[in-house]
Amino acid sequence: MRPHPFLSWAAALGWAGLAVQVWLVLLARWQADASLMGGLVSVFTYFTVLTNTLVATVFSYAAWGQAGAVRRWFLSPAVTTAVGVSIVMVAMVYTLLLRNLWQPEGWQWLADVLLHNVMPLLFVVYWWRAVPKGRLRVWHLVPWSLYPAGYFAYALWRGFEIGLYPYPFIDVAKLGYAQVMLNALAVLAGFWVTGLVFIAVDRWQGARAAAGR
Repeated sequence: MRPHPFLSWAAALGWAGLAVQVWLVLLARWQADASLMGGLVSVFTYFTVLTNTLVATVFSYAAWGQAGAVRRWFLSPAVTTAVGVSIVMVAMVYTLLLRNLWQPEGWQWLADVLLHNVMPLLFVVYWWRAVPKGRLRVWHLVPWSLYPAGYFAYALWRGFEIGLYPYPFIDVAKLGYAQVMLNALAVLAGFWVTGLVFIAVDRWQGARAAAGR
């Protein structure tokens, strides 16, 4: 069976956005005569880039992936929803906290729009239309939270080691640990609320599907 064109285009756009962002970082490092490997490591310390990589991976498995355990895992409702909650949080945090801090232009504007606007929207549409419903439970919030919590711990450790933090609201050097922890808890609370919305929609659609049988 040929994949739906939407999935192929979504996967291609996802990888294109990531490729543009990585290329821009490496170009800037090359022009500054800095380590390209360091730039590659740096770009993947951003939650936005990591989550968009997961989004592009899910779309790729849905569009072109061969049947197997890995594909089933990525396309399972629980894992796909975890990615959906995470990419929605990327869009929300960027819109509320980061968008006004800079004015990207040219290729950076394109990467910015793809990673923070287009891919979250496409993934929500995919989740709404294609992911089986009625299988999620509130307890799924616990394993889902391991991803942002693990990222936060890594970002703090790396920031402590090198003195650089990927986002201003977790910059311990400027804000201190107490404020950063409060900011992290606020983001985690937003993650939980978003997850509960996904679970509620899942149950509603699942109940509708069951009633229509």
